[in-house]
Amino acid sequence: MIKGLVSVVIPTYNGEQFIKDCLLSISKQKVPHEVIVIDDISTDKTAEIAKEMGAKVLINEVHKGQVAGKNTGIQNMEGEYFVTIDQDDRFKDDALLNLVNELETNNADIVMAKLEDFTNKEEDKEYCHQEPFRGILTGAAIFKKSVFDVIGYFDESIITGDVIDLVDRCNKNGVKIYKSDVITCERRIHNANFGRTNQKDEYKDYAKLLRKQFLEKMKK
Repeated sequence: MIKGLVSVVIPTYNGEQFIKDCLLSISKQKVPHEVIVIDDISTDKTAEIAKEMGAKVLINEVHKGQVAGKNTGIQNMEGEYFVTIDQDDRFKDDALLNLVNELETNNADIVMAKLEDFTNKEEDKEYCHQEPFRGILTGAAIFKKSVFDVIGYFDESIITGDVIDLVDRCNKNGVKIYKSDVITCERRIHNANFGRTNQKDEYKDYAKLLRKQFLEKMKK
């Protein structure tokens, strides 16, 4: 593990349209960092673009999904800190520097900052949050790698509710999460957003997590 190094993990699948913007936003960051792209057997030029831009690219042998990509990144990272971002989003200037500073200043294990939505298409504006918001980890959170030694990895059986499960395990294991008002990520809104195309799985995952929490309470 390299002290002070931020490992940025990007799970990808057919992201050639936006991946360059994402990687360019990372290249502008002013702290030591590495970029690990976990490609889920894209059929376009995603992996090729990532390699050309200097990222470490790991290509799955079979489709594993976005959550598994995060875990593969954690298992292959060299940095002290873990950050993940979606292939179609981008970091704001000084995002990684601000996340590291917030983490160290507040003596936290995880910092959850804020995102702001943007779109280039009029028809997608109705899906944008009007104000910066907190609530998802992608592009707006930093972890000490040691956190995963305590709570384990992301649950790969959960497609869209992995963040809720992770935060629940953090709370149960005394992991300190600091909520920051710093805006670190610009979330691109378009018709192929993961959340918009996987709503059925999202509802199933939320039901699964609520059921799990109910059963745990019944055991006490």
